[in-house]
Amino acid sequence: MDWIEALVLGLVQGLTEFLPVSSSGHLAIGRAILGVETSGDLVFEVTVHAATVLATILVFRKEIWKLLCGLFKFKYNDETDYILKICVSMIPVLIVGLFFKDYVESAFDSMLAIGLALIVTSMLLAFAEIKSRKDNAVPESGVAPESGARNGISYLQAFIIGIAQAFATLPGISRSGATISTGLLTGVKRDKMAQFSFLMVLVPILGEAFLDVVGGDFAASSVGVGSLLVGFVAAFLSGLFACKVMIALVRKANLKWFAVYCALVGIAVLIFLV
Repeated sequence: MDWIEALVLGLVQGLTEFLPVSSSGHLAIGRAILGVETSGDLVFEVTVHAATVLATILVFRKEIWKLLCGLFKFKYNDETDYILKICVSMIPVLIVGLFFKDYVESAFDSMLAIGLALIVTSMLLAFAEIKSRKDNAVPESGVAPESGARNGISYLQAFIIGIAQAFATLPGISRSGATISTGLLTGVKRDKMAQFSFLMVLVPILGEAFLDVVGGDFAASSVGVGSLLVGFVAAFLSGLFACKVMIALVRKANLKWFAVYCALVGIAVLIFLV
């Protein structure tokens, strides 16, 4: 992988991370189009994902700081409750990382799996949008129903959303799409779900990047340090832009348009294979 390819793929990662269209699927498609062969080497993916996570931290720095300040008051408050629910949501992806990592990595080499997964993402987004619009319809009283759970999300909902995130480790299954859709399907409000979805991924991605560093995977990677650096910077800057501009879009936009896009891309991949 040369620096131009790293730049293009970094931009793809940054611009698609915060939309429910599967950044990992787009990275795999981008690699196929560019002819980049790094079979079994996911260090570049981890690097650019870490870059967009850092962009997320920068955008949500006030919210994260508030959560940390509340946590270190050493009492059960809204901030502690929120952090504990994020921890609960990480349990499924931790299990996948410990026991199914090899199966997930092998999926990145299958364009058929990616095409089908994008279609699955499309169906999930469409179904969630239909149900969300129906559930959030204002009744005759003029008051929309509110969740009784603290912070707008329960521990059970957090765990179910975590299961969706675990499935989204597969390329083509959008992480934000899967988590936001699952949250909507379980009754979490759209504005609450958008922030929770972006914050719940911070620790798993940074943790995987740390393990790659201490495990020597970066040193053994087939991608050069220069290309990794270019990809990181491109993903960080484009991710910073995308996060600021597109979080409001994800919160308010009709998910059916993302569903249509994922379906078209998935079908295009399958047609290309045929």
